[in-house]
Amino acid sequence: MDSVAELFWSASIENITNGYRYVDSEESYVCLVCGKRFTEGMIYPQDTQLMDAKRAVKTHIADAHGSVFEFLLHLNKRYTGISETQKEIFTYLFQGLSDKEIAKKLGGGSPSTIRNHRFKMREKEKQAKVFLAMMQLLESREVPLKSSDELVMFHREATMVDDRYMMTQAERDKIRLIYIKDGKVKALPSKEKKKIVIFQYVMEKFESGRIYSEKEVNQIIQEVIDDYVTVRRYLIEYGFMDRKKDGSEYWVKDQ
Repeated sequence: MDSVAELFWSASIENITNGYRYVDSEESYVCLVCGKRFTEGMIYPQDTQLMDAKRAVKTHIADAHGSVFEFLLHLNKRYTGISETQKEIFTYLFQGLSDKEIAKKLGGGSPSTIRNHRFKMREKEKQAKVFLAMMQLLESREVPLKSSDELVMFHREATMVDDRYMMTQAERDKIRLIYIKDGKVKALPSKEKKKIVIFQYVMEKFESGRIYSEKEVNQIIQEVIDDYVTVRRYLIEYGFMDRKKDGSEYWVKDQ
């Protein structure tokens, strides 16, 4: 079963805009925000209504997440590429405010300043369209990329995306082969890139959407590596998992 991150980043613009996509291999509609699945052919009760899978996922997104726009807007800047000011302008434009009203909301400036921002946003949209077209042509070329050269997808909530995440499937498989024996890791590697491979392997033992106690988290990590305290801390630090401040509940962050 593909992770939310894999489904999200391989989704079409239409899928991302809708907030869900249909996965043929699973015969289900998947929420791209949290990963909740709705199997085609099944009927889902929602309050006093019964819904098919497609309508159920739409209702789920509206009830659980509110607005796909808000979700996308609050993704990390490394994904949106927009500043905090632009984020505010996007919000106000989405609300239907005029340039003059937005300028007032921002506490100064003039409508012409807002128009300038909108012009830059349109230019960025054009660049994005050309870039997407080039990427699609690259992916559809006659000579396919060797599977071992494909980059590994990192989790969507990654907190520190840098060179340590630049890894091909072949590199990841080699690291796993060296450090994972019979499902166990003797000790964490010293290099950060190799640690991330181990953390990704550990996260395969957890279920998205489930709440874990600290004891359960420790037990699951210990199935892979003995130093569960260090690994548990890293899983939080690197954005694989989140928890309540008192440590009473842990959960997988949207992958």
